[in-house]
Amino acid sequence: MIKEYRIKNGYTQEELAEILEISPRHMQRIEADFQSTKIKMLIKIIKVLKIEDKDVIKMLKQK
Repeated sequence: MIKEYRIKNGYTQEELAEILEISPRHMQRIEADFQSTKIKMLIKIIKVLKIEDKDVIKMLKQK
């Protein structure tokens, strides 16, 4: 879901990683398996990508 919102917002993994102040490799890991991502980072991603509330809930239920 994060990947879809990243693409929808027109960011590459590298661009989003720079905005989030993380490495591109870390961004790849988050997209592959966000379950191990800390809540603080998820909040930053949600804000930057403007992820809708219903999708956040859906994402968290999958966790």
